[in-house]
Amino acid sequence: MTVAMKYQLGLAPAVVNPNMNRVSHCEKMGIFLTDIMGALDLTGKLLIAMPGMEDPRFAHSVVLMCAHSAEGAMGLIINKPMGEMTFASLLEQLSITENALSHDVPLLFGGPVEGARGFVLHSPDYRSQISSLPVSDDFAMTATVDIIEDLAKGEGPTQALVALGYSGWGPDQLEQEIAMNGWLIADASHGIVFDNANDAKWGAALKTLGIDPLTLSASAGRA
Repeated sequence: MTVAMKYQLGLAPAVVNPNMNRVSHCEKMGIFLTDIMGALDLTGKLLIAMPGMEDPRFAHSVVLMCAHSAEGAMGLIINKPMGEMTFASLLEQLSITENALSHDVPLLFGGPVEGARGFVLHSPDYRSQISSLPVSDDFAMTATVDIIEDLAKGEGPTQALVALGYSGWGPDQLEQEIAMNGWLIADASHGIVFDNANDAKWGAALKTLGIDPLTLSASAGRA
């Protein structure tokens, strides 16, 4: 897909069952998810948490989706900093020496899964000698230490952020959360991912869908 999306929910036509007078809501929703979302690939897209997100770890979060298939989904939260921990302190923990050319790379909370593991989301002008995952024409992800060493030397990609942990979903889990209005979906841009301040990314992502963050928050508060 090439345009930002929001979902309009609906129910599939009832399937005739001679042993039942009606098809349950859950069954119809399952049909809807299979028919409408089964072939949907969100890789490279942004997930924008709705104001009513119940999990505080994802409240007002923006997630760059790195992989999405029938087996599940994986993404990195791009707007939640790691508190007082910095890229410099991460290098110190890894015993990696930085020099005067070292990049000042944002260090973020990528999600609640494997919090001790680091993932670098970066521009596609860099490819690890070990392994890099192309996410889209605009983004790639590397989870090997060589990219951290290159960033410490002032080399590596021109744009990057480091995330500790990742966000993961099992089969159909993300699709169900979207169907329950937990997330909106938008196209990702370098500006939102790398250039905006962390506390501005949620609002900036919503605005690409023509949504005023203040209006959305107010509407959710009255629901």
